[in-house]
Amino acid sequence: MNCSHLDWPFFDDRHREMGERLDVWAADHLQHGDGDVDAQCRALVKQLGDAGWLRHAVAGTRDGGMADAIDTRSICLLRETLAWHHGLADFAFAMQGLGSGAISLHGSDAQRERYLPRVARGDAIAAFALSEPNAGSDVAALACEAVDAGDAYVINGEKTWISNGGIADFYVLFARTGEAPGSRGISAFIVDAAAPGLEIAERIAVIAPHPLARLRFNDCRVPKSQRIGAPGEGFKIAMRTLDVFRTSVAAAALGFARRALHEGLQRATSRTMFGHPLADFQLTQAKLAQMATTVDSAALLTYRAAWLRDQGRNVTQEAAMAKMAATEGAQQVIDAAVQLFGGEGVRSGRIVESLYREIRALRIYEGATEVQQLIIARELLKRSP
Repeated sequence: MNCSHLDWPFFDDRHREMGERLDVWAADHLQHGDGDVDAQCRALVKQLGDAGWLRHAVAGTRDGGMADAIDTRSICLLRETLAWHHGLADFAFAMQGLGSGAISLHGSDAQRERYLPRVARGDAIAAFALSEPNAGSDVAALACEAVDAGDAYVINGEKTWISNGGIADFYVLFARTGEAPGSRGISAFIVDAAAPGLEIAERIAVIAPHPLARLRFNDCRVPKSQRIGAPGEGFKIAMRTLDVFRTSVAAAALGFARRALHEGLQRATSRTMFGHPLADFQLTQAKLAQMATTVDSAALLTYRAAWLRDQGRNVTQEAAMAKMAATEGAQQVIDAAVQLFGGEGVRSGRIVESLYREIRALRIYEGATEVQQLIIARELLKRSP
């Protein structure tokens, strides 16, 4: 992977050293495999934990983290580089961070001590259970309910599109507790996978295979000690967690786009048509120029948002811009790479074919492009005189 963008002023020397070291490690250790996706994902989590990369995904040196706060630029560099090398490795890393993020940000000392070191070592797989059949982008529409039963909460309802569903050791769950209407009546809980009343109702197959499931809760009893934060704070906790990791979705898309550009350049310079390399044709050159410009535009937006967040700034608008531009741009870049490969581009097993499948979901999850447009417009109007 070309790491020349590490020279940009968004990064410190520690970021540059980490990015270059990860690129070498990923090239040596990440091998694409066939077969059981669950087993591959478990193995990747363990590999990433053993190598120390998962320490960046949790906060608190006392609890196994690399630093006391999650560094957004590090998370983004990790996801970009992992995505360039191996889409499932990026997924495995990202979900360890997102799945445990609420504990990093708002967990009690006992919760942090119990879960975060195992997440950082790769000994426990985390999951983030927010979406429901009728509540995706509209989080305030959650119907899953947690009823106060004295020393515990009793949970009933469903969650769907849950990444790591079926292989996770614990789920950070958001359920309605009714302190107030709408988003103010939601609380956050840690539910261990073995909790009675938690059932994997369905495994969900998608075009880029990842562990996904629909969860069903049937009188699932969770001790009050497993609630994260105060009652009714769940929506705030969910949004804060997503704010940490939303920019990293842009970074993953950027990694996929960079790989597609790399593959497209190789194809253009090695493929001969009508007695000339494909790269000699002006149409090819125009396509490569657009691909490269789209990649750098997305990178600048992504690392601007990451840098600003690491300076303690609110980046609601900047993160939304980065996610929208990077995911939509990556789709265009990857499509162009597939076109450069012609028929070979859609052959199963080709890198550009796998990238084509990998990128599609990123335009939807953690806030679809249309939702990012609404967020950007809302922020613009809020700041307007």
